[in-house]
Amino acid sequence: MYKQEGTKVAIIGAGAVGSTTAFAIAMQQLCSELVLIDVNKEKALGEALDISHGLPFIGDMYIHAGDYSDVKDADCIIITAGIPRKEGETRLDLAKKNVKLAHTITDSIMEHYNKGVAEWSGLPSNRIIGSGTNLDSARFRVLISRKLGVDVRNVHGYILGEHGETQFPAWSHTHVAGMSIDEYAEAIGVPFGQDVKDEIAQKTKSSGAEIIKLKGATFNGIAVSAATLLRSITEDEHTIRTVSTRLNGEYGISGVTLDVPALIGANGVDKIIDMRLTDEEYELLKKSEANMREAIASVEGL
Repeated sequence: MYKQEGTKVAIIGAGAVGSTTAFAIAMQQLCSELVLIDVNKEKALGEALDISHGLPFIGDMYIHAGDYSDVKDADCIIITAGIPRKEGETRLDLAKKNVKLAHTITDSIMEHYNKGVAEWSGLPSNRIIGSGTNLDSARFRVLISRKLGVDVRNVHGYILGEHGETQFPAWSHTHVAGMSIDEYAEAIGVPFGQDVKDEIAQKTKSSGAEIIKLKGATFNGIAVSAATLLRSITEDEHTIRTVSTRLNGEYGISGVTLDVPALIGANGVDKIIDMRLTDEEYELLKKSEANMREAIASVEGL
């Protein structure tokens, strides 16, 4: 068996999201070994072969299909398997359907996993990271960049709360080229009142549903988002990303997982960034907390 020394990554689920994530990882050469694991073993094998045939053009990696025993020695495990969201279905509805599957996947992983990057797994909470609103924040930045006609890389802003109905933009921490969003818009003469902000917030929230309506599923954006998070971890970048992580007193909230900016490095969440929010933003975060606690209560015992 051909194998390279270096970083090992396992992806659970070789569907549209998993296979596209694998492709994004391969294109960026983010690991030395990449294993795809799926109940449909032929699908996983086919995806691994397809990606591996492009390696001569981008660089060498060991990409293969496997089973749960292959999570041993993995530096990072990315779980993409799940029941897909249907048009008109809320993310919380989807969560209820996926809880049992998540239990099964976690138990299968922990039978073989021998590293430590949650209550179900027994691993430290800072090493269990959800993709959260990392992609939503990217969508938010894209919409702002198009409205203001500026390179998206000069736009910085965050969507907080949850990857769902109660998500909200932290406008008080949204900047362009070091200037507040309001200051920049005024400087270039572009109207950017509350009506524009509300429209951008709504479009950000509905982006996923719009893509599902248009093409049936979302997978390209989340694949790049996941690959970016992987890079932050494997290369110990100490990058700030809006991810799902358990709060322990930050923002005055404890014992629930919410989507907030966090410093991401080799240890997972190195530090949760406890930003100073406006009173209105804090109330919106509390609504997300209440929504998540209700969601957790609704799936207890499943």
